[in-house]
Amino acid sequence: MRFATLWTYLRAWLPGPSNVNARERLRAVGGAVLGLFVTAVLCRWLAGSLGGAVWLIAPLGASAVLVFAVPASPLAQPWSVIGGNTLSAVVGIASANWIPDPALAAAVAVGGAIGLMFFARCLHPPGGAAALLAVLTHTTQFSSALFPFFTNSLLLVLAGVAYNTLTGRRYPHVQVARPPSPDARFSQADVDAVLARYNQVLDISRDDLESLIQQTELESYKRRLGTLHCADIMSRTPISVEFGTPLQEAWTLMHQHRIKALPVTDRTRRVVGIVTQADFFRQLDLQHHDGIAGRLRDLIRATRTVMSNKPEVVGQIMTRQVRVASADRPVVELVPLFSEGGHHHIPIIDSEKRLTGMITQSDFVRALYRAVRPEN
Repeated sequence: MRFATLWTYLRAWLPGPSNVNARERLRAVGGAVLGLFVTAVLCRWLAGSLGGAVWLIAPLGASAVLVFAVPASPLAQPWSVIGGNTLSAVVGIASANWIPDPALAAAVAVGGAIGLMFFARCLHPPGGAAALLAVLTHTTQFSSALFPFFTNSLLLVLAGVAYNTLTGRRYPHVQVARPPSPDARFSQADVDAVLARYNQVLDISRDDLESLIQQTELESYKRRLGTLHCADIMSRTPISVEFGTPLQEAWTLMHQHRIKALPVTDRTRRVVGIVTQADFFRQLDLQHHDGIAGRLRDLIRATRTVMSNKPEVVGQIMTRQVRVASADRPVVELVPLFSEGGHHHIPIIDSEKRLTGMITQSDFVRALYRAVRPEN
């Protein structure tokens, strides 16, 4: 037991697995090389013009890691880089001027920089290094905050904007407000409430966190639903009619069994169409609401004469273009049919293309509910 506890503690010191592929790693490396090279060359040229001795600050290396390796991080955004490094440098210069003891000045500089960055909403880890650097080098000229600290940071950010944009990364990583989804299992207010209770700085924006949670739920839903096939959720032995079934018989079947659609099959049970309540009502003049029930009775009543001026059998009103699915088809593939295609009933066929079942929206919603239900 003690060994297990010790091993758990030691594992906390080890790095976690990385989900970043080699291409993204090379992209980050290339960005850091190019970004720092351009910044260094320009600042060295400016230092020669201004007569300055220091033209590149060490904390800029840490800033480059954030700008090019994690450009979506709130800590890597332009204001965080520029404001964090510059304001922290001001705090460090002030500490170097006003606190004689270097040890105390260093501690106050870093603590003050963190507090100021929190207040100015530009928290940037290299900012602490910028404040400490100002103290350790005993920088007392406040103009140094403009050059090299501000100038270095600005040029690095501009290089980051150009490089990240060209390589397909959004930078600045502007947060896109997404409209609430009616199907979402949580709201933006729920995320805000949890973050307020967490009460710690996260290296990810609220909007990105919400998006990741939604995508994780969707992936889980696909995984669970992906194991289901149409045969697992379909209604078996569906009630069907044939081309020559009288309208009154078809309507009675719908009414008795409380269903809204009947597959139409031939004598070999192969699907040739589908008849729905909408097909019946399509034969009526719905612009006039009065007497609809009477007109429906007249439609389905069989004509006793040889000639008729109205439909008499299912085949005359059915929808011939009908979408079917095989019994072994994954249920997840039906999502577009129900959500975007406007389908409410999908006949299921076996390997010989004979009718073997029916999936309705109710069957599909029931399967969705089981898929997204938390696992025990």
